[in-house]
Amino acid sequence: MSTSLELGPHDGEPHHAGINDRLSWLRAGVLGANDGIVSTAGIVVGVAGATTDRGAILVAGVAGLVAGAMSMAAGEYVSVSTQRDSELALLAKERRELREDPADELAELAGLYADKGLDDDLALEVARQLTAHDALGAHAEAELGIDPDDLTNPWNAALASMVAFTVGALLPLLTITLVTESARVAVTVVAVTLALALTGFTSARLGYGPAGRAVARNVAGGLFAMAVTYAVGSLLSPHV
Repeated sequence: MSTSLELGPHDGEPHHAGINDRLSWLRAGVLGANDGIVSTAGIVVGVAGATTDRGAILVAGVAGLVAGAMSMAAGEYVSVSTQRDSELALLAKERRELREDPADELAELAGLYADKGLDDDLALEVARQLTAHDALGAHAEAELGIDPDDLTNPWNAALASMVAFTVGALLPLLTITLVTESARVAVTVVAVTLALALTGFTSARLGYGPAGRAVARNVAGGLFAMAVTYAVGSLLSPHV
């Protein structure tokens, strides 16, 4: 029976190979930039609440930037490495099971497709064809939700996180040290608000979520952090 239906993915949807790794480092990059903006803004605004000394604000901001970038990179590397190790261990287990008991694995795969709504005969035929084409890939996707050819790369995630944190942190650091004393806090708050709105919008787009809610959450969290650290700095000001 002929059909005019054109096979293939919809336009604009990410079906190409490597999307998992790319999304991983994009996510790390956006989160890194967001953390760099919020944490450094909190540090420099807090110090500005305690002192007007530009040098003290700069030193605190640079120290926070360097420490934060290293921490983000190390944390992302450890997190993604742990995930990758787990994925590799599961794939090794699946390879062993396919080698030692292929018939049982075929039945298991067919059962998974039957559970999704295919009748038993069709589920078995689909399992046979996919196993003949790529046994490990078929089982990894159906059983584990893993693409063996698209594992996350911890180095990509760590580098993206570190660079993005640094870029994000530079915004409040440069703003508060370059603007005149009378306007530095206000200008920094405005710049940080706009930057957080941008990172919130970007994270929503990457996750296909509602942008308005993400932007509101991001901006509110950043403003709250700056308000708290500025209040703490002001309280400590008489003792500095």
